[in-house]
Amino acid sequence: MQLEESIKLLKRHKENSLFHRYINTDHIHPLLKNLGLNFTVNQIGNSVKGEPIFSITVGSGSKKIFMWSQMHGNESTTTKALFDVFNILKEENGFSKTILEGCTLIIIPILNPDGARLYTRLNANEVDLNRDAQHKSQPETKALFEVFNAIEPNFCFNLHGQRTIFSAGKTNNPATVSFLAPAQDTEITVTTNRKRAMEIIVAMNNYLQQVIPNQVGIYDDNFNLNCVGDTFQSKNVPTILFEAGHYDNDYAREQVREYIGLSLMRSLEYIAKSSISGEFYEPYFDIPTNEKLFFDIIIRNAKIDNDPKTKDIAVQYKEVLTNCKIQFKSVIESIGNLKENFGHIEIDANSKLVLCENGEPLFEGYENDFVLLNNELFALNLVNS
Repeated sequence: MQLEESIKLLKRHKENSLFHRYINTDHIHPLLKNLGLNFTVNQIGNSVKGEPIFSITVGSGSKKIFMWSQMHGNESTTTKALFDVFNILKEENGFSKTILEGCTLIIIPILNPDGARLYTRLNANEVDLNRDAQHKSQPETKALFEVFNAIEPNFCFNLHGQRTIFSAGKTNNPATVSFLAPAQDTEITVTTNRKRAMEIIVAMNNYLQQVIPNQVGIYDDNFNLNCVGDTFQSKNVPTILFEAGHYDNDYAREQVREYIGLSLMRSLEYIAKSSISGEFYEPYFDIPTNEKLFFDIIIRNAKIDNDPKTKDIAVQYKEVLTNCKIQFKSVIESIGNLKENFGHIEIDANSKLVLCENGEPLFEGYENDFVLLNNELFALNLVNS
């Protein structure tokens, strides 16, 4: 499908009831009831606190694709994108016909309901589910592996979100979307199985370069068998990590959800229409590796004390759940020479003095949405306003 048509479908079928960053089971429950006859919804388990964990199955094709989102409860962008794609699959169109005839999709929209409700990475036992692949100590992990073992998928999509700190390589370009074909052994061998995952990533990257050129990255591929993706890859199931990242002034991740939606559509269509051997994997290595070079704001050329030398001040936003909404709080992350770093917003202090709001010297860890810049109140938080 042409990119323009995919964008039109996503915009027309955007699930508007899912918005911003805070998405939990309450938000998706009414949507699960209205998916339609072609979709089968099952409860596959319960969270630590007893919340239901659901799976959605749609399609009748021979290629089984297993996806899960919000393994980390505060990574909701991919969940929003999934329901946008579900809305497309609910109607008769060329894309849905291709996917539903060629593939069977089995999807867990929120694997970590407790973490989603609390807006935390961890589950209610404070366990990172993506480090529990070997112990399987948590009910959420057990539910995931029970589905994996029961369906024996041909492909796995591990859907996540990443912080605003990542750049696409050593550039002033945010890693808006990142992928990874996880390693399956300690030697990080480029196996045939990984090549098949890489080939799909190449197809997605080619698609995305048309809309976010130079803003696609490859996530760190250090091998860790405790991670679910590495474990599934080691079982010779081609597995792809998706990471929803940052786009200019898109802290709600509403634009990024569209890029994740495009990635899902392209990957599903590629799998449905292709016999994926891994032959076309090599351009995967041309995609830049993620670097941690960004801060949300950098104030350049600031004086913070009596030292005549100026310094750079880095501000990072902290996400806080308040009254069922995500608020962004400003924290001074670093003070010093940050010439190797970039800010999503950069401000030149022109050698003026920057102080805490109360007039005290500024320090790392200072948490406040305001500072004094040249004795005038200056707002750091440009997201909530």
